[in-house]
Amino acid sequence: MILPDHTCPYGVRSKEMLDSEGIEFEDNILESREQTDAFKEEHGVSTTPQLFVDGERIGGSTEVEQWIKSRTEVAPE
Repeated sequence: MILPDHTCPYGVRSKEMLDSEGIEFEDNILESREQTDAFKEEHGVSTTPQLFVDGERIGGSTEVEQWIKSRTEVAPE
């Protein structure tokens, strides 16, 4: 969420984690409280950001970190 007087630190953290792993993503910036509230209601969540992979919700920045770790912990065959 980016407003004139606020940038979401969890969104910034999530983007940095994805960037550092070279994971491409589409960033859908919520620019108003109304957009944020509508997003939360639509997806049944209480916080933003939320990461979706192939239409499946992974979660917020904590879950993004766990998801990234789970991808890197998979041993190559």
